[in-house]
Amino acid sequence: MAEPITITGPAAQFRPPSRFKTLLTEPKVLFGGGFILLLLVIAILAPLIAPKDPLEQDLMLGSLPPAWLDGAEPGYYLGTDDLGRDVLSRLLYGSRIALFVAVSSASLAALIGTVLGLLAGWYGGWTDRIISRIVDIWMAFPPVLLSILLVAVFGSGVHSVIAAIVIIDWTRFCRVVRAETLAQAQLDYITAARTVGFPRMKILTREIFPNIVPVLIALVSLEMGIAVVVEAILSFVGLSVSSDTPTWGGMIAQGRQLIHHAWWLLVAPLAVLFATVLAFNQLGGGLRRAFDPVMRR
Repeated sequence: MAEPITITGPAAQFRPPSRFKTLLTEPKVLFGGGFILLLLVIAILAPLIAPKDPLEQDLMLGSLPPAWLDGAEPGYYLGTDDLGRDVLSRLLYGSRIALFVAVSSASLAALIGTVLGLLAGWYGGWTDRIISRIVDIWMAFPPVLLSILLVAVFGSGVHSVIAAIVIIDWTRFCRVVRAETLAQAQLDYITAARTVGFPRMKILTREIFPNIVPVLIALVSLEMGIAVVVEAILSFVGLSVSSDTPTWGGMIAQGRQLIHHAWWLLVAPLAVLFATVLAFNQLGGGLRRAFDPVMRR
């Protein structure tokens, strides 16, 4: 009876790095993911950690400066707006709207775009032609103007904002998934699956789809950053939630009017918005690099 072969030396010590370890070694994932995780915790715990009620008004304390400037009041770390509402508390509560819109709209847009992209790339023919023409027509419209138009038609509110983003941005996922599906369909493992008689739908769902999930995850992260910006734009023009509800875009619109004597009202929400979008972009780029063996070389 033959003895089992034992591999020694460097080959025996080689182990392909796990996907989790790869993510931990990617600086962009650590920075972007850490910031988004912190922001998520803040959004969930906002009622507990916010120093003040974000809707509480006190005209006697209007336009107070941040704690490090002269004239500040104890407990108002980032100052107050012209109605005496605490800026820090409103920023914390505004993160709840931003993240809810980002996660909901990106998930729904990814679901719709992925399904259509898989069908177009795998089945081809008239299915691909119809879906591709719809995508081309849809992407001919300016996205920001179309989102403003859709929200104006649907009415203001968080759900209208989410619907507008989904209606616009599903095309982004559809084009990427279609291209990835076409590329995967030409590979040898798909040819082998066809040769052994796997059903076409089984090949699509069990062979092709798992291999485009990494690209999809990175694209979802990037889409969340776009959704945060779109929600801020719609809040800025008054087409998102009611004006009383704290949103970063609404705070930016208010701060723009008072920039000459209360600059912190504009700088604070702009800084948080910029950091959040940058974190989502860094996370998306890091995830793509970590999951793509070509980019890791």
